[in-house]
Amino acid sequence: MFIRLNFVFTWARYSSSMRLAVLDVGSNTLHLLVVDAHHGAAPSAALSRKFELRLAESLNKDGELKKSAVRKLIEALNECKNEIAKLDCIETLAFATSAIRDSANSEEVLAQVLSETGIELQVLDGEHEAILTFLAVRRWYGWSAGRLLVADIGGGSLEVAQGADEHPDFAKSIPLGAGRLTRDFFTSDPPAKSEVKALRKYVRSTLAGELGQILRHGEPEHVVATSKTFRQLARITGAAPSSHGPFVRRILTATDLDKWVERLSVMSARERATLPGVSEGRAEQLLAGAIVAQETMELLHVDVFEICPWALREGIILRRLDWFEE
Repeated sequence: MFIRLNFVFTWARYSSSMRLAVLDVGSNTLHLLVVDAHHGAAPSAALSRKFELRLAESLNKDGELKKSAVRKLIEALNECKNEIAKLDCIETLAFATSAIRDSANSEEVLAQVLSETGIELQVLDGEHEAILTFLAVRRWYGWSAGRLLVADIGGGSLEVAQGADEHPDFAKSIPLGAGRLTRDFFTSDPPAKSEVKALRKYVRSTLAGELGQILRHGEPEHVVATSKTFRQLARITGAAPSSHGPFVRRILTATDLDKWVERLSVMSARERATLPGVSEGRAEQLLAGAIVAQETMELLHVDVFEICPWALREGIILRRLDWFEE
């Protein structure tokens, strides 16, 4: 018996490109990314702009975003809106992460942003942030990477996810962002040894409580880190610069990181800003981020992180493209 399978395949459906704008309101920066993309292909950047806002460090004593920070955010969003209007984007994906998510006046901030810019920011919860970052990493490395363990240190939180599919079976967001910890623990530049010790103790105890169960989900076959903090740490330990392109393999080893944490702890922010790949706006937070990375690697028994060039923004784009096809 022969069974005939009739496939209807329209190539144009998959090859027709669309232009999307992504507005990522993070704890440190507002990032505008405009991409040309279609289902089944890697998004191609048409425009990338960053605005250093450092929202995670702009909270008042009541945990609210300061009016001055909200004003800077609105001004930057309006500038982005003007850029997007020039580029014929069919859709704008606008989202915010932990800085706005965790602020005590988040609803008021979102309402003010909508009123003064016309942009409706979607606030991602921490778990979905981890899930979408994991999706981006899975698509970058493919199925041959096997079970993935993914870590991402942002300004306000640390995301960790693990799984063998496109959707992780473990996803966690932990309030251990580099900007948040710098604000809460360091009062001098460079910080006092007692402050570094107190931060390390806090990070270690928090991670033990949040990540103690992760390895019960199975041993990862590929261990990956992503986003700015990990990229900067890899760069100062010898990884290739960004000018070499995204396809160069970059790694961060626990051995190199241990050496650099000691050096960073006695350097001022100005001195850190002279290191390769370290921006002036992130230099102050680099030590806290390095300690989170170090303690995460130790707890999860990770010797080497491979650095992935894709992260949350790409995950959001890829998920949106998937929805276009549903």
